[in-house]
Amino acid sequence: MSTLLNIPVRAVLPRRSRLGAVLRRGLWWGVLSLTGGVERRGRLPRGGCVVVANHSSHADTAALLAALDARHSPAIGAAADYWFASPWRRRICRRLASGFPVRRGGGGMEDLLTMAGELRAGRAVVLFPEGTRAQDGALGSFHRGALVLAEEAGVPVVPVGIAGTDRLLPKHGRLRSALVRVTIGEPLPSAVSPEEARDAVVALHARTVGEPLRDSATRRRVAAVVTSRWGVPLAFCWAFAEALSWPLMPELLLGAVCVAVPRAAPKMSLGALAGSLAGGLLALHLASAGVHLPAPLTTDRMRAEVRHELALEGASAVRHQPWNGVPFKVYGAEAGRAGVHAPDWLAASAAARGSRTLTVGLAFAGFGLLMRRHRRQYGRYLVLLGGGFAAGLALIVHGWG
Repeated sequence: MSTLLNIPVRAVLPRRSRLGAVLRRGLWWGVLSLTGGVERRGRLPRGGCVVVANHSSHADTAALLAALDARHSPAIGAAADYWFASPWRRRICRRLASGFPVRRGGGGMEDLLTMAGELRAGRAVVLFPEGTRAQDGALGSFHRGALVLAEEAGVPVVPVGIAGTDRLLPKHGRLRSALVRVTIGEPLPSAVSPEEARDAVVALHARTVGEPLRDSATRRRVAAVVTSRWGVPLAFCWAFAEALSWPLMPELLLGAVCVAVPRAAPKMSLGALAGSLAGGLLALHLASAGVHLPAPLTTDRMRAEVRHELALEGASAVRHQPWNGVPFKVYGAEAGRAGVHAPDWLAASAAARGSRTLTVGLAFAGFGLLMRRHRRQYGRYLVLLGGGFAAGLALIVHGWG
């Protein structure tokens, strides 16, 4: 989030409460979870320490605040000429990142040492010794400021490797989805040299970058279908069939595909919605013509309730469908038998089915983003999804029996 240096300005950061650190960690963990996930390896030692890390993206600050222990109330050194150049930037930096100003010019070393008291009190001070964001993942040389501070305070230096932020938010690029990994190394003595500290960070970064994200073969197969030209037609046909006779709701399909490929959720949800509307309209016309299609897993009580609602409310009765457990095909067939006009039915069902289908699709996509680092468990997720759906369907049918 900031261009960080190891050379600060003459200002002492006010002591942050542990509650503030907890809230900041929760905030950035939530943000990064929605953009691909954050994974931490290792922990900071007890007591104060100076954290030194590689720096390739503004997202590095968010990654560290999400990963480091809140009990250390991490303070982030930030470039004074950028993050403290205006009142609103200063407020953002201090409140959202617990940042303290770091001048790029001379006279910063003695101001950096004002953080020594915070370190002795048990706080973690985070610095990026390269002094600026690196290009192409190559680490620059480390300045000595962070090490001088650690030696003055008598605390260890902790190397940290960050991977994935350069894909999440590239330098001069746009935000995209990516898993972020933060690997915390073993503490180094305060008298460590800049070269030794840099080598430790390089090793952690290389190890973190080189570790592939474990995935499920089942998820990959599902993703291949979803992202192919058959993905949207599959969603359309499934929902179309369900609106006529098929007993499995399109939300079951969305639960599988939107978790496998979150970015495909909008188009798959819209495909399912279009299929539902087309199938519901056909069901209405067939029923009005006296055609009785099979309707497995429905009951006479469901049909009686829908007839009662249609008699009272007309086409708008379908607004109850997303919440009462009665299948959409029952509403379509009974609307046809009740003589509901097709345009009225289409408008009402578009509002009712649209709100449910799009909400469900986006909710599963959000869950897929949160669980991205657990993709290898996708097969088990499908089993749980199917089991939960079967149990829920059984309860609904039994309740309407």
